Amino acid sequence: MISTRIACRSVAVALAVVTAMPLGTEALAAPPVPAPPVPAPGPEAELVPGVAPGPAQPWQIDTPDQVLAPKVYAPSAAEDAVEPRDAAVGTYDLVEYVPLGDAVGKVACSKRTGPYQRGVERWLKLRVDGKQSAADCRAIRKFQVKHGIKPAIGFAGPVTWATMQLIGARKNPNAGKKCPVRRYRVACVDLNRQLTWVQKGKKVVFGPVPMRSGRAGHRTRPGWHKIYWRHKNHWSTLYNSPMPYAQFFDGGQAFHAVYGSIYTTVGSWGCVNLRLGDAKKLWGVLRKGDRVYVWGRRPGA
Repeated sequence: MISTRIACRSVAVALAVVTAMPLGTEALAAPPVPAPPVPAPGPEAELVPGVAPGPAQPWQIDTPDQVLAPKVYAPSAAEDAVEPRDAAVGTYDLVEYVPLGDAVGKVACSKRTGPYQRGVERWLKLRVDGKQSAADCRAIRKFQVKHGIKPAIGFAGPVTWATMQLIGARKNPNAGKKCPVRRYRVACVDLNRQLTWVQKGKKVVFGPVPMRSGRAGHRTRPGWHKIYWRHKNHWSTLYNSPMPYAQFFDGGQAFHAVYGSIYTTVGSWGCVNLRLGDAKKLWGVLRKGDRVYVWGRRPGA
């Protein structure tokens, strides 16, 4: 299978609990290459997922966006007939990131201020001061319990914030009229809320679904783009990593699935990362030549 030396990479939050886990077979099989630069530790460095995202893969690393477009070719019918493998059970569960001390202590209600504290307070109509209070924790915990987010300890992490964005956008994702309405299909990429959907005219024909865009220094490029190449079974030989249902729209940036949680404090290296099921559905909606519109800024990027 022909593939490329580009695409996009999302680095999981650096944390001893995660990095101490054994690498998957894909990582072991990767050829030796220089490691991409890792940002200086920030508040997210202390956060860990309450439970590993999937039994088969403790963590997933996809390939970095190197700006250059992939080598375009026409996949054979036999190649296109192969469906990407399924994700491990539990990979996309709503498992919140929590402080290491809270995870170890199994606290009932966190006293820590989460990385999405203000956004969560605003969504719950609490006092927006960016500081965790006992009342804030109880309100956040109630929301987490209602929507199956674990561990439900009232910590304002990325999973809680992303769930709120999705719930708020389900009825009308383009209520703010940020995505241009056209007669043709437009894939809308909202970096502010980390959501994507497809609309034709005013009708939403796909989504909204949660996604993960580019991190600081590797932002998903805003503006108008066009789907110029699609490869269902795309694979990066450089990092020996899969990019299922890849639909490239700007250089090395593409919509594609990842076999790991998309709910992280650190973004991708440029691509729009999706859950496998969402990427598969989007594959059936978009076609080569369809337009993509990107706007906003990922929180923290």
